[in-house]
Amino acid sequence: MDLFINKLFTNPEEFFAITLMVVFSICCHEFSHAWMALKQGDSTAADEGHLTLNPFKQMGIMSLLMLAFFGLAFGRVPVNPQRMKHHYSEALVAFAGPAMNLILFFAFCLLTAITHLTGVQAAAVSLILFGAIINMALFLFNLLPVPILDGWAIFRGLFPQIRKIRFEQSEFMKGTAVIAFIMIFMFARYLFIAGVVSAQFVTGLFASLLKAAGMF
Repeated sequence: MDLFINKLFTNPEEFFAITLMVVFSICCHEFSHAWMALKQGDSTAADEGHLTLNPFKQMGIMSLLMLAFFGLAFGRVPVNPQRMKHHYSEALVAFAGPAMNLILFFAFCLLTAITHLTGVQAAAVSLILFGAIINMALFLFNLLPVPILDGWAIFRGLFPQIRKIRFEQSEFMKGTAVIAFIMIFMFARYLFIAGVVSAQFVTGLFASLLKAAGMF
C-alpha cells in the first residue's frame, strides 16, 4: 500500500503543499459550521473555541495524523439544534460547511486562471488548481445524505419527520452509516475525478471571461 507519508521523502514540497491545502479547506469548512450555528442562536461551537482556523481545534491530532499517513482527514464541531432559532436552522448550519467549500472552489478556479494567464510557474498553478479540486470533492462528499455527514443533517433539517429518529439509538442507522462509508471510500476517486473535471471547466471559463474582458 502506497502511504501518503511516503511523499514526505520522495517529494516533500508536494507533501507539504497538499497537506496545507487540505487542512486549510477543512478548517474553513468547520469554521463555517461554527459561525452559522452562532448566527442561528447556538453558541456551543463558539463557546468551545471553534471560531478559528486552528487545525488542532477543528480537526484534532488523530485527523492530522491520518492525513499525514493516509491522506484522509476529517473535522467536527459540536452543535445543539435545540438551541437554534427555527426548524430550518439545522439545515442551514449543515450546509454552511459545503457552501464554504464551494466558495473556495470558485475562488481557487479564478486564482488558477489568473496565475495561468500571467505566466506563473506551472508548479504554483498546479497547487492552486489542486485547491479547487479538493474543495469540489469535499463539497460533493459532504452533501451525500449519509448519517454523520452534512448531507444527512441537511436532509433531516428539511424533513421534520426524519428528525424524530435518534441516530445514537438506532442500530439500523449505525449499520447504514458504516456500509455507506465503506462504499464512499471505494468510490472516492470518482469524487476526485468530478473535482478535476469541474475545476478544469470552471478555470477555463474564467480564463475565457478574463480574456474577453481585456484584462489579459
